[in-house]
Amino acid sequence: MPYLLDSNVLIDAKNRYYAFDICPGFWNCLISYHKDGQVLSIDRVKRELEKGNDELKVWVNTEVPGSCFASTDILEVVKAFGDLMNWVQSQPQFKSEAKAEFASVADGWLIAYSMVYRLTLVTDEVFRPEAKQRVPIPNVCKAFGVNYLNTFEMLRCLGVKYYWTKT
Repeated sequence: MPYLLDSNVLIDAKNRYYAFDICPGFWNCLISYHKDGQVLSIDRVKRELEKGNDELKVWVNTEVPGSCFASTDILEVVKAFGDLMNWVQSQPQFKSEAKAEFASVADGWLIAYSMVYRLTLVTDEVFRPEAKQRVPIPNVCKAFGVNYLNTFEMLRCLGVKYYWTKT
């Protein structure tokens, strides 16, 4: 089953454990698996990544094939997003600010795209049933039966291994 990447997968990797200068293999791996039809993201994630002024923005615009960021401007995806938003708005546990933020970022669109195309969503967010200040992606995924996992689980499922070399 193909994997759909949340922006935090790329941002956290860049900022922490797979920085471009430490682990270029991670970034090459993502492009390779995209070319094999196993990894992609959506246009709204690309827009979020392009707001930065860093290596990730450069990588997205110079190394990543345009086909990696699928369009969310598809009737079924728009409908699924509407269903998600209705559910989020109906949940009394989430503060109105959390609901507004969820509506303005790529998260709901990722879940909607995953629902329509039956993809596994990859996010480093965790399920938090007590959440109030933010609407976590896994909470919505669970409510709608969308498969999700984290970066390391995806890499294990794909059989990715990184080997060290001395420079």
